[in-house]
Amino acid sequence: MVRGTLLRVASRSILLLHGDEPFLIEDEARRALAQWREGLTSEFGYESLDPSGLTPARLREAVLQVPFLDPYRVVTVRGIAVRAAETLARGLSEVPESTRLLLTVVGRLPATSKLVKAVAAAGGTSRTYQRLRGRALSEWIRTRTKEYGLPPLVAVALERAAGADLGVIDAELRKLAAYRAGGYPLDQRAIEELLVVGRQEEIYRLTDHLLPRPDAEAWRLLQKLLQCEKPTTIAYALARHLATVLEVQAYRRRGLTLSEVQSRMRQHAYVVQKAYEAAQTVDQRQLEAGLRALLTYEWEVKSGQIDPVLGLEVLLARL
Repeated sequence: MVRGTLLRVASRSILLLHGDEPFLIEDEARRALAQWREGLTSEFGYESLDPSGLTPARLREAVLQVPFLDPYRVVTVRGIAVRAAETLARGLSEVPESTRLLLTVVGRLPATSKLVKAVAAAGGTSRTYQRLRGRALSEWIRTRTKEYGLPPLVAVALERAAGADLGVIDAELRKLAAYRAGGYPLDQRAIEELLVVGRQEEIYRLTDHLLPRPDAEAWRLLQKLLQCEKPTTIAYALARHLATVLEVQAYRRRGLTLSEVQSRMRQHAYVVQKAYEAAQTVDQRQLEAGLRALLTYEWEVKSGQIDPVLGLEVLLARL
């Protein structure tokens, strides 16, 4: 799969990557750049432009610059905001054959986008990456597992972590591959002990039972998590959840639907959905009070004033 991707990239001189799945965008960008840079003989042939404050004139200047010691130049602009993409289209009125250009956008561009049209007019290719769900996510996990040379039971374990970010899943695969390369047997028990995303699912379940008030299941899940996770790690996950619910709640007050909120937030769609549901059950003051309590907990633990486990249990009782 990787080899086929690189062969397709090799025939392009302009590549625009955008969509709702940042990991896939960055993964493809790394592969394209890796191949393009193999043909360079010096660092002079590569230029990475900061998207913040980038003007069409500056982009045009970089694109039109003649190669010095290299057969071609590689120019990249990664992390372009959707609102800035239309303006930069004016910088692509001319792209010479001696330039390889990579653009990545944080978000999805419509087919009518000026940047998409400018790339097409210059002979380039645009690719959209959507959030992976259901069968598409399962297939991606299985394929990625094979690429790392890991057994199918790893994919089965990872498929249960439906809310996990693709970057987290890939990091888990790399960790398991390194563990196996070290000569250790990768059986079911080792996988369960090593996979963080399996425990991440337990944290998601804990947050499901956190609002509007922690119930009996929340306490059971907390005790289970404390057997394998640091209390400060759990507290951090709870703080992220409350902050996400608070942000989603603000969008809800503005009348945005679930799909509109998901398109605006960087978190995985599954995480936003759970926060959207929770936002209906709690008010803003309670969320802000919970975040202040978690901040106080972190300071008291780091300053040695409280026991991390007991402090977390007290904190949960106060939410």
